[in-house]
Amino acid sequence: MTNEEKLELITKYGSNEKDSGKSEVQIALLTKRINDLTGHFDKHGKDHHSRRGLMMMVGKRRRLLDYLARKDIERYRSIIKELNIRK
Repeated sequence: MTNEEKLELITKYGSNEKDSGKSEVQIALLTKRINDLTGHFDKHGKDHHSRRGLMMMVGKRRRLLDYLARKDIERYRSIIKELNIRK
């Protein structure tokens, strides 16, 4: 992920370009990295080290989504819908 893509996600989901701590921003960044890494495994099926990193990112995103669902269900529903996480 390039710095421009990262900054674009931060400004889209954060309150300003420096707001990278918001749950929605963290979830969006993790989703982008997860989607990028998922395509990597089509070519490199035996890359188990990266697969472990992917599983850790998925778990972290899951924990952030659970936190957001507990705190503000409307923000949770909107981020799920925007990022198209639940199929």
